[in-house]
Amino acid sequence: MSAKNKLPDITDPWTVAPAQTTQAAAREAWRVFGIMSEFVEATERLANVQPAVSIFGSARVPPESPYYQLAERIARLLSDAGFTVISGGGPGVMEAANKGAFSGKGVSVGLNIQLPHEQVANRYQDISQTFRHFFARKYMFVKIATAYVVLPGGFGTLDELLEALTLIQTGKTPKIPLILVGGEFWDGMLDWFRARLVAEGMIDPEDMDLISIIDDPESVVAAIFDYYQHRGFRRLPEEHELLLNL
Repeated sequence: MSAKNKLPDITDPWTVAPAQTTQAAAREAWRVFGIMSEFVEATERLANVQPAVSIFGSARVPPESPYYQLAERIARLLSDAGFTVISGGGPGVMEAANKGAFSGKGVSVGLNIQLPHEQVANRYQDISQTFRHFFARKYMFVKIATAYVVLPGGFGTLDELLEALTLIQTGKTPKIPLILVGGEFWDGMLDWFRARLVAEGMIDPEDMDLISIIDDPESVVAAIFDYYQHRGFRRLPEEHELLLNL
């Protein structure tokens, strides 16, 4: 290789100034403490909200949307049945979920996130917890939920859905009801799962059984109760241990 084309030596002390390296390391160390504080604060504030259902869905749907109205109805039924309802704390389906829960007997929780285009927390929250880091927020959704209810949404909703599926499939979290609401919206994705992921051996056929599609609000609540009728909602010791090592 000619001298002209020689790549820079990354061990060259002039590549990064020592002072810059020290400052960057110090900032990273302090950032770890900030992340730890998010986990500790959220864990303490949400320690007594079981049993809880996490509801996911688009931030972009208006109150007149059928998806908004479905989320509000489901959340109200869950709240009146004694569940804590958890959403992402923002507008759209998240607001609908908090609104339904807030008007019921249970607790309405919003796990808000700081975004570059700032998310405004909806006003229907008994407990409002704000996160800087997505992964800390997502951990709390998983740690607390005894069921997931997922309404139509975009990339964020898909991210939360697929992470939940991955954690359940791999045994990193306990198996819990994972219910998709809005069958027509989800049908194409599930058809693709079968035609590609199952057919090409990327997942096992029985992995599709981890997902249920239920569009009727009363049936959503009934399905969650049916799942737990023989064991109750209290976490088993082995499930608690799983979540501690998540």
